[in-house]
Order: sequence, then C-alpha cells, then structure tokens
Amino acid sequence: MPRFHVLCPVVPVPGLLALAEAGVEAVQVRDKDADDRALLAFATAAVAALRPLGVRVILNDRVDLALAAGADGVHLGAQDLPVSAARALAPTLLIGATCRSRAAAVAAAREGADYAGVGPVFATTSKAGLPAPLGVEGLAEVTGVLPVVAIAGIDAGRVPAVLAAGAHGVAVLGAVTNAADPPTAAREIAAALRAA
Repeated sequence: MPRFHVLCPVVPVPGLLALAEAGVEAVQVRDKDADDRALLAFATAAVAALRPLGVRVILNDRVDLALAAGADGVHLGAQDLPVSAARALAPTLLIGATCRSRAAAVAAAREGADYAGVGPVFATTSKAGLPAPLGVEGLAEVTGVLPVVAIAGIDAGRVPAVLAAGAHGVAVLGAVTNAADPPTAAREIAAALRAA
C-alpha cells in the first residue's frame, strides 16, 4: 500500500519520472477538465513509464478508465460509483474511498475498499468547496479501520503530525505541484515519511 501519493492533472510524463525518482509511490490522476481520451492516453503512458519504477497509478473517480489504462487503482469520492460496484467490476484494483468519518470508513471497508482517503485534514487552496478541515484530531477518529491516506494542506512539516494521528500515508497536490522545485518538495515529503 503506497504511503506517498501525489495528485496530478494531465502533465508531461517526464515530470512524473522526476517525482518517482524523488520518492513518490503513487500518482493519483485527477483532472476534471480533461476529456476521457486525454485521461486514457495520459494514464496509459503513466502506467508504462511508472510501473517499471514500482510507482502505482491510480485514477480518481473512473473505474472504466483505470481498467482501460491498466492502472493499479481507482480512488472514489463520496458521490462516485459505490465501492461495492467498483469491486465487482475490478476485483484486483487497489480501491480507495473518500471518508470523513469512522462510520464512512467502516462502510467503505465492508464494501471492499483497500484504503480510506481522509480529509481535508488542513485548509487547502487546491480544491474549492471542501468542508471544514478535520485537523489531526478529526483524522485520528477515522484511523484504525482501513489504512488512511491523509489529504489536504499537507507538506513535509505536517507529515509527522498526520502519521502520529494514525495515518498510513499522505496524498498531496499543491505542496509538490505548486512548488518552485517539485522533485525537491517530493524528496522532503518522502524523507519525512521515512523519518516518522
């Protein structure tokens, strides 16, 4: 189960290779503006480039595209296809489910999820319309059911706190993709994960 996920839109694959070399363990494709063909082409190229390096490719929301691209997994939001339906369609895919409560994590586990994406842990500008941040206390309440990947507002400095709260790993977007030097930012987060 990957501990370090980076969410990214459709980007040039060489940038992904640099992130893989910096310690990223999973690339989670999230691009609400890309059409299906662009997502499929990108995900297929990402799988071809990253799988030999041991980096998993996970698509947000789309089981069909994950299967078509030969991706390693899919992450499902609260309004997406139910985990049980995704598991029926894709018994071998790594399936993550967005959870904001222990009850949601229990339900996701019962339906066959492999991990819970829990957040927003901290405030973030990477996605609009999110509910109030859970904080590390709220994060801790959701742990212990499934491996938890904490998301939102997480950088290298916050990794120790989210791991201490019980998270298995982290998913980041802005801390890496908006950094002046994304590979260096990724290396710092990977080092924080190893040190904790």
